[in-house]
Amino acid sequence: MGGDHGPSVTVPAALAFLKADATANVILVGRPDAVQAQFEAARGGFGERLRFQPASEVVGMDDPPAIAMRNKKDSSMRVAIDLVKAGTASAAISAGNTGALMAISRFVLKTLPGIDRPAIATVLPTLKGRVYVLDLGANVDCSPEHLLQFGIMGSMLVSTVEHLDNPSVGLLNIGEEDIKGNEVVKEAGELLKSSGLNFFGNVEGNDIYMGTTDVVVCDGFVGNVALKTSEGLAQMLATFLREEFSRSVLTRMMALVALPALKRFKRRVDHRRYNGAALLGLKGVVIKSHGSADAYAFEQALRRAAEAAGNRLIERITDRMAVREMVA
Repeated sequence: MGGDHGPSVTVPAALAFLKADATANVILVGRPDAVQAQFEAARGGFGERLRFQPASEVVGMDDPPAIAMRNKKDSSMRVAIDLVKAGTASAAISAGNTGALMAISRFVLKTLPGIDRPAIATVLPTLKGRVYVLDLGANVDCSPEHLLQFGIMGSMLVSTVEHLDNPSVGLLNIGEEDIKGNEVVKEAGELLKSSGLNFFGNVEGNDIYMGTTDVVVCDGFVGNVALKTSEGLAQMLATFLREEFSRSVLTRMMALVALPALKRFKRRVDHRRYNGAALLGLKGVVIKSHGSADAYAFEQALRRAAEAAGNRLIERITDRMAVREMVA
């Protein structure tokens, strides 16, 4: 029910996901008046692989997290997360209110042993492939221990979905040298060095898109600013390209010649391919889709959730934290 478009995007995306993955099952959660007609129309093609779970309430995009958690216990968001807690669903995916999703998920599912705070992790394109960055806004103020936990969770996420045995982890800083940064970042660097992770060291902002490491760790304030700056830059460059190619008849002809290359470029940087941020550190898989996602983008979030659940992300984080506790 969430996001800018609601069922007009999420339901077609779920159907496309089911068509592409013959082993998947989907439970549509929402108000019957908004979802059930589409569900009944599509049900025949998927049988028991497609189910509907009614919910009488919806969390609004402007609802305060505390109000959504206390006063809307039959919201589609709460019902979906309850299904994960009950083991009926392996993962929950929402395009709705991020703060409410984090608050409800943390309240219902709780955090894993050894994890103090959940973190939001997403994947971004790089010159070498892709990079996973966390935290992106869940935790504005972090301790060195929190950043270490983010590094562990990010490493396990990449191992799970990218099938890398020993992914590299970088700590976002204002310089590569160990003496750079504030005291929190310096202490976090020391913890990461002795963690047993494949710690690369400090990385700078330009390293994110260079693909210097597989994982980049930072607090939620820095991560959110970096993400929003990147989105703004991408929009600006796209606007500049359109303006330059539409200046005259000659530039329009040049655009036609360059169209194949422009299409390939668009695909490489298409943010929809990377939709789906994981809420790491919970006792269940929860994926946050961008609120403005179209059906293609929301389908990618579904795929990301299926990969995380199918490849035992929660168990991997739990096992890695247990090893750390034994060593400590």
